[in-house]
Amino acid sequence: MKKTNNAGSSELNLTSKKRLLNVGGNSKVISVAKFFDGWQHDLLDIDPDVKPDILCDARQLYKLPPRQYDAVYCSHNLEHYQRHELPQVLSGFRTILKKDGFVFTKVPDVMEVMKVVVENKLDIDDVLYTSPAGPILVRDVIYGYHVEIERSGNDFFAHKTGFSRQSIEKVFKENGFNTVYSACQMLEIRILAFMEKPSVTPNFVEFD
Repeated sequence: MKKTNNAGSSELNLTSKKRLLNVGGNSKVISVAKFFDGWQHDLLDIDPDVKPDILCDARQLYKLPPRQYDAVYCSHNLEHYQRHELPQVLSGFRTILKKDGFVFTKVPDVMEVMKVVVENKLDIDDVLYTSPAGPILVRDVIYGYHVEIERSGNDFFAHKTGFSRQSIEKVFKENGFNTVYSACQMLEIRILAFMEKPSVTPNFVEFD
């Protein structure tokens, strides 16, 4: 993570040689953080129907060549693994990342969802919020988006674990990412995780 120059643009964005692995992103049409504009963007997914660049289960990233990516982008994917499988996934991230690489991941903020549900007296089948894909029910955040699960017939769209801010920081730190930054907004936890401490504290605004 390099310092921001005087013009206000990140030096890390000025090269097209940086490589990003988008884990479980479903489609390259779905935008990633603007921070990664200009990077080589490789999509990895378990679903052959989305025609990923790399067809692979994220629990088997150890099969890929090591130290080839500068960053991993993993948006709303970690909750699709059993809790005991997370060390396999994070070990795979460490395998394919360069030593100064990092992970940017987003997961539902289950604790905040619980707070909203209680404060607003919502039922599990009530609409929690409306996304571009349509209404999201309380149960969708907890168990997985029911529309996609029913449409696909694939249980890998189901949620198999959940996170608080504290718990996801802990799982990264316990699995080789020594420096972890987090932020919470809009029922979502955002994590930037590094194996080596960056020279500058990252700004989450760059990852909107």
